[in-house]
Amino acid sequence: MKSYSFLIVFLLPIILTKAAVIIGGGGGVGIGVAGGGGGGGVWIGGGINPPTSPSAASKLSNAYAALQAWKSAITDDPLKITSSWSGPNVCSYKGVFCSDSVDFMGNPAGKVVAAIDLNHANLQGTLVEALSLLTDLSLLHLNSNRFSGGVPPSFRDLSSLTELDLSNNRFSGQFPTAVLYIQSLMYLDLRFNSFSGPIPDDLFDKKLDAIFLNNNLFSGELPENLGNSPASVINLANNKLSGSIPFSLSYMGIKEILFLNNQLTGCIPEGVGMWSDLQVLDVSSNSLMGHLPDSLSCLSNIEVLNFARNKLSGELPDLICTLRSLVNLTVAANFFSGFSQDCDRLLYRNAGFDFSFNCIPGRELQRPQPDCSAVPGGGLSCLRIPAATPLVCGTLKFTSNPPP
Repeated sequence: MKSYSFLIVFLLPIILTKAAVIIGGGGGVGIGVAGGGGGGGVWIGGGINPPTSPSAASKLSNAYAALQAWKSAITDDPLKITSSWSGPNVCSYKGVFCSDSVDFMGNPAGKVVAAIDLNHANLQGTLVEALSLLTDLSLLHLNSNRFSGGVPPSFRDLSSLTELDLSNNRFSGQFPTAVLYIQSLMYLDLRFNSFSGPIPDDLFDKKLDAIFLNNNLFSGELPENLGNSPASVINLANNKLSGSIPFSLSYMGIKEILFLNNQLTGCIPEGVGMWSDLQVLDVSSNSLMGHLPDSLSCLSNIEVLNFARNKLSGELPDLICTLRSLVNLTVAANFFSGFSQDCDRLLYRNAGFDFSFNCIPGRELQRPQPDCSAVPGGGLSCLRIPAATPLVCGTLKFTSNPPP
């Protein structure tokens, strides 16, 4: 999966311009390291300090109060990061980055705190309400620490925040609904924590580009408006989500969606085939049943399809195996009864194809025959779009030899 660490370099000038902030005048010493659980990275400003206006001075005073309150809630700091958090010059604090701001007339207005990057700092503690005073904060990256507790409701006041990365920590409790009120938020990373309860429907109506909720304890059914999200990546893997995959046709720009290792049931909906930009679909390790829909042949950009470890059955649709962008198809540990020569040709294309532990006659590494005598969900009726002939999207079948 692609990394979002480039967002600091690429988006920060855009973000801060939108927030009436100019890059290049700030100071700060960063300790973040790109990678890990989310969009980490480091940037350092420089230049000569312009005259500080009263409004900017007030903001720096608020930042000082916020960071001192937070420092008091940090109970372990083995790398001595916060030892530099002394005195009113918050722009000299490790992990805190300032930038020059402008007023509504475009005149220099002094410095503001624009970003906090404490990735991999190994800090232990909690988040505090006073952090909401950082109203010019665009990036908050805290992945790979030992923060616990919840996200303060006051975070809804971080009106300039575009990236929130809390991954690889010890946060718990319900989904932090405060983030739903941050209109500017584009990137949300809560993975590898212990958040629990349902995922709110409103999350998928927000204009987020990336949603990482994997490796938590979220439960309940997937929101019906999942397809409304404009996000290019949605990762819901390794939770306790149940119910069926919603029949969502609202948005077709998603590139990667991962449902693996949950408790999903029912059929794979026909509507999945309408996500025409999709590159990765992973629904492995659930309890999905029924046949694969022919509409999957519409996924002309798909590279990875993983249906392993479910209870799917029937013939593997020929058109899926002829998708030209496909590099890995995994259907292992299901109850499929066969596939055509088009699927065999995946090997000629150097594409991965794992069909082990199914019910395919004449093939090695299949289930014992008694296991195949009673296919799970054999009487399950999957809602399909009526069609006189199988759905074909574009020119997908090879007419001669498969391409190299």
